Amino acid sequence: MREPSPRPPEKRPAPARRPTSPKKAPPVTKKTPAAAASAKKAAEAPAKKAAQAPAKKAAPESRTALVRRARRINRELAEVYSYAHPELDFENPFELLVATVLSAQTTDLRVNQTTPRLFAKYPTPEDLAAAVPEEVEELIRPTGFFRAKTKSIMGLAKALRDDFGGEVPGRLDDLVKLPGVGRKTAFVVLGNAFGVPGLTVDTHFGRLVRRWKWTEETDPEKVEAAVASLFPKSEWTMLSHRVIFHGRRICHSRKPACGACPIAPLCPSYGEGETDPEKAKKLLKYEMGGFPGQRLKPPADYPGKPAPPLTAG
Repeated sequence: MREPSPRPPEKRPAPARRPTSPKKAPPVTKKTPAAAASAKKAAEAPAKKAAQAPAKKAAPESRTALVRRARRINRELAEVYSYAHPELDFENPFELLVATVLSAQTTDLRVNQTTPRLFAKYPTPEDLAAAVPEEVEELIRPTGFFRAKTKSIMGLAKALRDDFGGEVPGRLDDLVKLPGVGRKTAFVVLGNAFGVPGLTVDTHFGRLVRRWKWTEETDPEKVEAAVASLFPKSEWTMLSHRVIFHGRRICHSRKPACGACPIAPLCPSYGEGETDPEKAKKLLKYEMGGFPGQRLKPPADYPGKPAPPLTAG
């Protein structure tokens, strides 16, 4: 006999759930102005903290990269200022030497407007050495510091007459022994009157090479040594002209025209000046801005206008 199969358990109905009362939403409380400000401050704190966190420093530029960048800047400037030249009018080494001494604490333009009368009256070292100091002072008064400058140029004229046979020497060691002549003046004369390479570290040159991070030195002789190590000697004189041209025309001391600068992509200090191209164009000087240059007798390839004589106002 087969055993009877067990009956499946009966399904009992599930007990009915008691209806639950809906949960009440928490009461909305209005924040006081002080509480709102506190909440806003708390929300802004992380962003502020992140903004104040020091940025990661870029890797220092290698020596090789610095040399390449410096030489590329020089090539770019050579294209822009293919006509770069000494901006003092002169006909011979003696005139250039005197004009360079007079250019201290004034513009080359003012010197160029002053020297024609001076050289017309005293064309040689012998003539200037025998001059009456008060008469020389009156002639060079427009250049400023005329008493000290008179002492310097008459002193160097006497030294040229007595020690060098009335000729300007073509050696650095001899030039720096003359009254009022330092390395900067000596290199101007050597590079432009004798073809001897040299770097002219004036205020423009020093300012720009520091902006370009070629060196952090401020002493002129240390700046000279640092920059000289980046370029072949044959480039030194023309490099000086190009850098000084750029400093006078575009990369000004107080407000450089960054937006009109041809070497902006190579400049680590881009943004120190006006970056808007149209506004930057209004800051350009001399021929770059459509104005006369500094020389009354500029070279034939100069693209700008000659400077007016002193009497032309």
